[in-house]
Amino acid sequence: MIEVLFRGARVWVVIALFVVSACSSTTYVYNRLDFLLPWYMDDYVDLDAEQEAYLDELLVPFLAWHRAHELPVYLTALNRIEDSLNQPLTAEIVGTIVTEFELAWLRLQSEGLERLLDLGASLSDEQIAAFLEALWEQQREFEEEYLERDEEEFFEDNDDNTRDTFQDYLGKLSDDQKQWVRDGSRRLLRSDQVWLKERAQWLTELGILLEREPGWQERVRVAISAKNNTMTPEYQRIYEHNMDAIYQLTAQVLNARSERQSRHVRGKLADVREDLETLIAQGQNTAGARSD
Repeated sequence: MIEVLFRGARVWVVIALFVVSACSSTTYVYNRLDFLLPWYMDDYVDLDAEQEAYLDELLVPFLAWHRAHELPVYLTALNRIEDSLNQPLTAEIVGTIVTEFELAWLRLQSEGLERLLDLGASLSDEQIAAFLEALWEQQREFEEEYLERDEEEFFEDNDDNTRDTFQDYLGKLSDDQKQWVRDGSRRLLRSDQVWLKERAQWLTELGILLEREPGWQERVRVAISAKNNTMTPEYQRIYEHNMDAIYQLTAQVLNARSERQSRHVRGKLADVREDLETLIAQGQNTAGARSD
């Protein structure tokens, strides 16, 4: 079940073409995953057989909703991405595309959270403690990986990650494109420190929420909603600066693509389209079989 969910979410790979990390090889949208009880709960907690079965049961209606309501939205968005390649791109067009997928991510998060809260109620105190410890261990690994970099290492990481992402979708870059990527990477501000500080604060808050006093589920909903809708002024400033720089760089690189690069990126988009259409059809067939 969980594997199917992530296969359906492969469309998110498209976003990597437009939004490259400004802080830690993950976009702001992806960072929000760290503010949730992860879908892959069993990677953090040893579930017993009954809990595993319960998680699968909870995912059935979620996946049905996702295939019926969200995948067609992704397909429509994919059409707009393909259409945008027929005209000169602007930073505004790129930003609009990214915003559309951010909203899709928030819908995914909201719908999935209810299932995870149900599962959370079935966990023992020992399992909750193990879950939180796993998240704190991940926090320590992030801090070691990102905060120990000096400014030059930060720049080189951004340059390497950005160039690799563009090359994955466009193929080999021209010398001009490579230089634009290097220049664009130099314009990015570091957000790793502020992001990890906020993440640590959230983990502390989550630990209190998961003491599961009466009404805890509603408090988790409220806390996650607040995380989605607010950023500290410092993070907001860095985020807006970096996203604007990335949108401009993306438009610049894509507008200069060669015929070969155009064929390459359209082939990548076609692969995503095929996956989406297959999953939508499977969902329709499953729904039809149930109605029979």
